[in-house]
Amino acid sequence: MKIAVVMNDSPKSLKVGKELKQKLIQEDFEITEDRPNVVITVGGDGTLLNAFHTYVDQLDTVRFIGVHTGHLGFYTDWRDYEINQLIKSLKEDTSKSVTYPLLEVELNYSDSEESKKYLALNEATVKNLDKTMVAEVYIKNELFETFRGDGLSVSTPTGSTAYSKSLGGAVLHPRVNAIQLNEVASINNRVYRSLGSPMIIANDEWIHLDLKRGDSYQLHIDHFVLNQENLSSMTLKLSEKRIQFASYRHTHFWRRVNDAFIGE
Repeated sequence: MKIAVVMNDSPKSLKVGKELKQKLIQEDFEITEDRPNVVITVGGDGTLLNAFHTYVDQLDTVRFIGVHTGHLGFYTDWRDYEINQLIKSLKEDTSKSVTYPLLEVELNYSDSEESKKYLALNEATVKNLDKTMVAEVYIKNELFETFRGDGLSVSTPTGSTAYSKSLGGAVLHPRVNAIQLNEVASINNRVYRSLGSPMIIANDEWIHLDLKRGDSYQLHIDHFVLNQENLSSMTLKLSEKRIQFASYRHTHFWRRVNDAFIGE
């Protein structure tokens, strides 16, 4: 089995990552960054997000495992003091996995016929930082509303516990194959009106945002920030691809939510 170990730069993560690599080598696992079968991240959810985007072109062949060196994360099942148990599970591997939905984002430009596509594990958010953002919102090719405000954010079920939740969105279980649209500081008065509530979009539908031409936009794909010129529209939908997590031990989703936000 070929394993990649990805860690953040905190002293604790670096120490745990070094120990993990040494023990994996002792057990005859191959440590490599090139075409691994399993990617183990050491740190937190941000570390796993980085690893996801590093191996985004290999999602059909790679499984992820998260080791957290802080509090329980939404993508991390193992604690830093459970390295020996993790290696034992790797030796007894049955190739089983748990998969989570991903968001596909397509960007179209007024000065180019070529579009760009991205995958997001958590969410994609578009904002106009210079002035009020104006966007016509289509659901499955049908105009739903004209939005005015700071921005719009579309999240996956696992991303529903991240930025989406801070916008007042619902928390969705990862088995719900849907995406969620949230408004960011919408303008609602007698002249301008949008729904003002989170929207759950079914897996056979999609969101199309027709943006005001000539404005500058800032796009957030998970933790990456992209400044966009001449962006004319965006289409967001559930991807046919999914992220795979090795299911040696998978923490119940609602336990993760309780631990993260309630702590009982």
